[in-house]
Amino acid sequence: MKRFLMMHVFAFVLCAIATFQSAYAEGMDGKLTPPKNRPIKVAFVLNEGAVVIDFGGPWEVFSNVMLPGDFKNMQDSMPFDLYTVGTSTKPIHTSGTHSPGMQITPDYDFSNVPEPDLVVVPADKGSPALTAWLKKINADHKIIMSVCTGAFNLAETGLLDGKVATTHHDALDEFAKHYPNIKVVRGARYVQSSPTLFTSGGLSAGIDLALHIVEEYYGRDVAQATADNLEYQGTGWKMPPLQK
Repeated sequence: MKRFLMMHVFAFVLCAIATFQSAYAEGMDGKLTPPKNRPIKVAFVLNEGAVVIDFGGPWEVFSNVMLPGDFKNMQDSMPFDLYTVGTSTKPIHTSGTHSPGMQITPDYDFSNVPEPDLVVVPADKGSPALTAWLKKINADHKIIMSVCTGAFNLAETGLLDGKVATTHHDALDEFAKHYPNIKVVRGARYVQSSPTLFTSGGLSAGIDLALHIVEEYYGRDVAQATADNLEYQGTGWKMPPLQK
């Protein structure tokens, strides 16, 4: 009888531990809550030399998200509102080869841009104005994700100090040299530095990070449907982000 009771007590303790661990994991899973009664505003930073796939990949991810349900029209099922912001609203040239890349005119500059919920920082030349704006956005607890060497622009703010981060594999050594207070992660598609700061590896890794963000907002099924619509077969977005 005594042994029977001890076994039940032991089983109860194990159940309690499992429940605590599950609750702890659920409290730390980083799930994102979309705003009520309006789209999620996403600002894409565009300065001279912006790398096309860095912003184009996430742009297509967010613009292709469609929520299931009974909506009056297709646009109502699309939860992300996308726009561009730069140091000025003068045209910039994206990355190119023998000549400047395509010309794009940012929708806003940092003085008049609508307050975003999420900011995408691609690889480009950056600016002091960008650094100051990102600090403000972070202070307002908005989400910031860098793509490729856009991590250098985010690192310039000091917000990654003491945190994990990654960037393009060819830039990892330079990144570590310039920002010794950042814990550089190698071989990751993306990492989460804080509840609101994310960095991805190079180029197509930004697609994975964007899909991960979609999953954090709306779940695996919506993110998978988005990937399927894009005919994107990468699976890196399904891995939980490294957080240390």
